[in-house]
Amino acid sequence: MNTKGPIGIFDSGYGGLTILKAIARQLPEYDYLYLGDNARAPYGNRSYETVYQYTLQAVEWFFSKGCSLVILACNTASAKALRSIQQQNLPAYTNKKVLGVIRPTAEIAGNYSVSGHIGVLGTTGTIKSDSYKMEMHKFFPQANIYQQACPMWVPIIENGEHNREGADYFVKEYIYSLLSQCADIDTVLLGCTHYPLLMDKIKSNLPHTVTVIDQGIIVAKSLEDYLKRHAEIEILCSKNGLKTFYTTDNTETFDQLGELFYGDKIKSVKAVL
Repeated sequence: MNTKGPIGIFDSGYGGLTILKAIARQLPEYDYLYLGDNARAPYGNRSYETVYQYTLQAVEWFFSKGCSLVILACNTASAKALRSIQQQNLPAYTNKKVLGVIRPTAEIAGNYSVSGHIGVLGTTGTIKSDSYKMEMHKFFPQANIYQQACPMWVPIIENGEHNREGADYFVKEYIYSLLSQCADIDTVLLGCTHYPLLMDKIKSNLPHTVTVIDQGIIVAKSLEDYLKRHAEIEILCSKNGLKTFYTTDNTETFDQLGELFYGDKIKSVKAVL
């Protein structure tokens, strides 16, 4: 018989904490277990096979901790590993589910656009996968999707430089490259969970008529809907309002930088995958 356990939230590093923050605000009654694979981050430039193996190890770790539902709060893992895990590995488990952040975002992204021209900013891995373009075209086949990789943004953020003037150059560079693809882009999706920390700089470099989409609230509402529709999974999620944080790297560093993403103090535990 399956026992109740927390909802697992996984990211290659810190970015998933922005997703956890939004989910916990939307669904405060549930327990959450967060894991950042900081020792092997970033995932953005790694191969499909490597991201798949790393993500699978994390998913199996969550299952060993009693999680029946795991959210890949990492766009790269969602793009490169989710489908393989769902198709190849989950059939071996009973009442275990793994969800990502790309599909729920893609399902409604087109609703924000009037012109039908949508821009996506993401890591190199996410952009090369074309996951957002493929998913959005399923729901908005007439939309025009323009993508721009932003390889410097995650390092800037994780080194605490995102609020400094040095970050301005790279924000302007990537946004200029995106907008140069099409002057009619009226909606920009932040396809990386780190990017909300650059929100002010991003908006200041975009025309005021452009809507910027942050994944957090979208994923949170999607999860709420999922739990309502899947009582067999919802009943396995414990509800004590508890949050536990794990990292595969140094806990002091994780706690310090993690606070920037989560917006509150955290105390993590070292995880071994």
